[in-house]
Amino acid sequence: MRPAHLLFLALAISLPALATNSGQLYKDPSCGCCGKWAAHMRANQLTLQSQDRTDMAQLKDRLGVPANLRSCHTAQLGRYVIEGHVPAAMVQQILRDKPAIAGLAVAGMPQGSPGMETGVRESYQVIAFTRTGHQYVYATVKGG
Repeated sequence: MRPAHLLFLALAISLPALATNSGQLYKDPSCGCCGKWAAHMRANQLTLQSQDRTDMAQLKDRLGVPANLRSCHTAQLGRYVIEGHVPAAMVQQILRDKPAIAGLAVAGMPQGSPGMETGVRESYQVIAFTRTGHQYVYATVKGG
């Protein structure tokens, strides 16, 4: 192979991997914890471009976020929707393992979850959801 072909091949292999680690964060302009969650993601090599939205309910409807799992912010990384304060390690895991789900969610705003560090640590569940409406507990994060 010529050097130009090798460069093209190297770029073709590395670009999808880079693209998977970046995405879009949608948040209400007045939300403070959303920026803290984005900083947690950045500290774990997941980059999000932030976009303030005033139509969050409609956006969540369009992205298929189940009503019972909604939180204050929504992100898209690759083909996955991430709702609320999901830990970066779990986002990295689905990006790596590519399960047949639409996304992960942490409903509400549990104390001690990424972006909600208040000194109190509640237990909470990370829920996987599919495009057909199926939901299951992906992980339980213990408080303490």
